Amino acid sequence: MSANDMNPRTAREAQQQKEARRSNILYGTIGVLFVLLAVAVFVWKSNVIQKHATAATLYYSAEAASADGSSSASSSSAAGSSSASSNTAEKTKLADVSVPQVSYYFTNIYHNFVQQNSSYISYLGLDTSKDLRGQTYPGGDNQSWFDYFMNQTLSQMSSIYALNKAAEDEGYAWNDTMQSTFDSNMDTINKNASAAGMNLNKYLQRIYGVTMSRSVYESEMKRVIRASDFSQSHNDSLTYTDSQMQAEYDANPNNYDVVDYKCVKIDGSAASTTGADGKTVDPTDEEKAAALSTAKSTADTMYASFKAGKSLSDLADGNDKATFTDGKAGSYSSSVLMDWLFDNARRSGDSAVLADKDGSAYYVVSFDKRYRQEYTTVDVRHILIQPETGTIAKGEDGYDDEQAKLKADAKAKAEDLLAQWKAGDATEDSFAELAKKNSSDGGSSADGGLYKQVYQGQMVGTFNDWCFDSSRKSGDTGVVETDYGYHVMYFVGTDRPYWQVKVDSTLRNKDYGAWYSSVTAGYTGEVANGAKYVG
Repeated sequence: MSANDMNPRTAREAQQQKEARRSNILYGTIGVLFVLLAVAVFVWKSNVIQKHATAATLYYSAEAASADGSSSASSSSAAGSSSASSNTAEKTKLADVSVPQVSYYFTNIYHNFVQQNSSYISYLGLDTSKDLRGQTYPGGDNQSWFDYFMNQTLSQMSSIYALNKAAEDEGYAWNDTMQSTFDSNMDTINKNASAAGMNLNKYLQRIYGVTMSRSVYESEMKRVIRASDFSQSHNDSLTYTDSQMQAEYDANPNNYDVVDYKCVKIDGSAASTTGADGKTVDPTDEEKAAALSTAKSTADTMYASFKAGKSLSDLADGNDKATFTDGKAGSYSSSVLMDWLFDNARRSGDSAVLADKDGSAYYVVSFDKRYRQEYTTVDVRHILIQPETGTIAKGEDGYDDEQAKLKADAKAKAEDLLAQWKAGDATEDSFAELAKKNSSDGGSSADGGLYKQVYQGQMVGTFNDWCFDSSRKSGDTGVVETDYGYHVMYFVGTDRPYWQVKVDSTLRNKDYGAWYSSVTAGYTGEVANGAKYVG
């Protein structure tokens, strides 16, 4: 039967079936769209897209590395796309860096900046309560504060990844020291999370943003630890002979010699005044010249009295424009006073009146001696025991009694640790183990409480005095109180003369800087689209 022969009922049923199929397809498609939309919303809310988005890309350019290596300014080449050579040289992509990875560095750099500049952060024009992208960085180039911190992030990441690549190429394996540092850091972050009443992932997300996870945090921390340990290992490998150090000293004696002297500085600046309108009025040139002339007259009169036998300290007393200094071990700096003191013609007992017109002052100065510091530095270990934090606020009843009790407890703990050590092997190694487990000094505990080549005045008063007691000998122990708490002390022994320590530091910084520049040269970073999820 042909289509023309189909009866009306059959035709109507066929049309209904066709419409039903079309309806099923339409609503099926709408259903699929709703499912896809629900999945997309779920994926977005779970931050899967943000977590896996690329926020930065790291590159290496051999051509840029070569150019950087031939320039004294090469240390800036790791800063990323700001390097002109890195923009024009052929680059090889090293890695796409995800949002949480970039956030690790960005957040640490940001928080360190805020902490270090907390006392004048508002003067820098940074409002920590507002979006960084909407705030202009005062350094120029039409940057936002976000741009500034992202550039710092690219620089740091480039260097960290470069150092890890060099460590891998040299077969520098993960070691016990690195693991100890990692374990200590994780122990601290876990304690902080517990104190905040959160699991670790939630705590990390509160600090670094919702994309952060424990696995990313641990991975990047290990990368930083490895770069640091690898760098320190190279620095520690640098050694210098006595002849090398003597040659550096002979070439630059002003950098290492010190002077003893006495001087009085007479202020020759003219004071500002307040006008009738209440505004500050700067002094005129005539007033400035008159004030400086008065300072010169005062200096000349004071100098005559000094030559007649009076002391500079007595001459400065009672004169509100005069400041006396009893200079001990003064280091060279480019100034009228220091240029005179470090002149090779200087002899003990020399004196003079010096004009520092740029500084609006005159000096009456007496030279004692110039010398290099031959005394030996010392190596010492310590275990810092800090008093626990009290519960009573300062000024409230019971505060002083509680503080006294907490200090007494800390002292008792320090004395108990020393007694434990004496009852055990009583060796330097056993002391180091006690320091690793008990010291509150994060700067030395991982190294067994060791400070090497300590120089006079480096440590706080009683700590310094104990170290440089003339009767001190290797193996001496004791308990010393400072503002930080109680220190269980172990005297390792004497080290190099201080002048050699300073020379060694100069040579080491120069050679380490050259090595660091060569390792990180050619590594750059560029911002990717995922950076919008950072910060």
